[in-house]
Amino acid sequence: MTTFAQRCCLHDAAREEATQRATRQIGTDGLELVRVAWCDLHGVTRGKTLVASAARRAFDEGVGMVSTLMLKDTSDRTAYKVFEPGGTATLPGFGFANNLVLLPDPESLRDLPWSPGSGWLRAQPWFQDGQPVELDTRRVLQRALQRLERAGYRMRCGLEIEFHIYRIEDTRAQLDPELATWPGLPPAVSLIHPGYNLLTENWYDLAEEPMRIVQHTAQSLGLPLLSLEIELGPSQVEAVFDVTDALAAADNMVLFRNGVRQALRRAGYHGTFMCRPPFPNIMSSGWHLHQSLVDAQTGRNAFVREAPAPGSLADEAAHTLSEVGENYLAGLLAHARAMTVFCTPTVNGFGRFRPNALAPQSVLWGRDNRGAMLRVVGECGDRATRIENRIGEPAANPYLYLASQIHAGLDGIEQHLKAPSATDSPYGGSGERIPTSLGDALEALQADAVMVEGFGQPFVDYFCTVKQSEQQRHLQAEDNADFQRREYFSRF
Repeated sequence: MTTFAQRCCLHDAAREEATQRATRQIGTDGLELVRVAWCDLHGVTRGKTLVASAARRAFDEGVGMVSTLMLKDTSDRTAYKVFEPGGTATLPGFGFANNLVLLPDPESLRDLPWSPGSGWLRAQPWFQDGQPVELDTRRVLQRALQRLERAGYRMRCGLEIEFHIYRIEDTRAQLDPELATWPGLPPAVSLIHPGYNLLTENWYDLAEEPMRIVQHTAQSLGLPLLSLEIELGPSQVEAVFDVTDALAAADNMVLFRNGVRQALRRAGYHGTFMCRPPFPNIMSSGWHLHQSLVDAQTGRNAFVREAPAPGSLADEAAHTLSEVGENYLAGLLAHARAMTVFCTPTVNGFGRFRPNALAPQSVLWGRDNRGAMLRVVGECGDRATRIENRIGEPAANPYLYLASQIHAGLDGIEQHLKAPSATDSPYGGSGERIPTSLGDALEALQADAVMVEGFGQPFVDYFCTVKQSEQQRHLQAEDNADFQRREYFSRF
């Protein structure tokens, strides 16, 4: 009799060996509970918690999950009418809140440092007939990486993640059953540092307790943390991670956000990855994605140029980037408006795009220019040459963020696109504007045939349906500041 994992053509000798190792580790580490987690459309982890003895069966047979979890907007409301005739006609395999099956990856087992006796497993959804759920965002990135591999490249990424940490002062309103509502109330909080003193050691010392929690959590989870920094805004901090392959980088981002929020909360702190917390005088948080392509055969950085192109000027891409690097850069620029909604997918995040705020405003690139959307870092011969995309917010789904870069950049390579000159005035009014609202960003995506083809029309239709649901809700409540404050702070 075959297992569900075998019917999915997922289980082989290597997976069986990994399953046995994970099962032994669960016993050796004295784990009592194992969380089986999946990353939803919005980058939020969901799942079920099993007793340790049920883990082996979960590796073989999976864990049931209601399919509507894939159809939720950021308020946790279902964007499709699943109980009405034809309500999920555009989503084959979905309907009537039917079951999907989460299959955990035994290689992903982690002991959770903030929850003694608890383990954690990453999972992906499958239909009950053993077919993959192609709308799963991790699978979207896996398909993009396969396309990249066919072109002869692999992607390497480094992460710079800005976020806010607050000290929780009072949770009574948040947990009072008489005040429970949808969305719920946030806790009362205070700052961990007053801000407006970038990288100051005194503010780091003031915030060291929660920063140590972030450090210990990330390192205990095996994440390649390099540094922790005080950012400019009040209570704003940044974590920087070493370069890894793209799928690992996306997985690490999911695990980092999930882990530090829980570890901080247990210690009396609130960590939030929303772009603009609902307080006066805050600074927006960004997620800066450093990326390069490497040759799939040799591992050599494909963006490196050994010497400037003959006759090139310093503001031309060919002065620093290889031909492939320039083509990739030009592809990111050509499809920047369409990719925006995958990099900044929340209503809240579009408030970040304003002049002189170390956030982009227009579709421009610059050489080591932090005001430009794309920052080219490195000189000729520098093996660390890369492109930094500064358009992202820390609440973005990392699988979709990275997939958007691949599809845009590959089109630049395939079409041999040439980049315009670098900007020396990123807020000077030149260049096409980045979308300024979620609605504009969705329209830009739908109008870009290359990006629609890359992600696939079914996924784009699904994504837009869910995002339009939350856009409509916020348009109806746009004058209700208290609603928006509760909505985003409780979610992110």
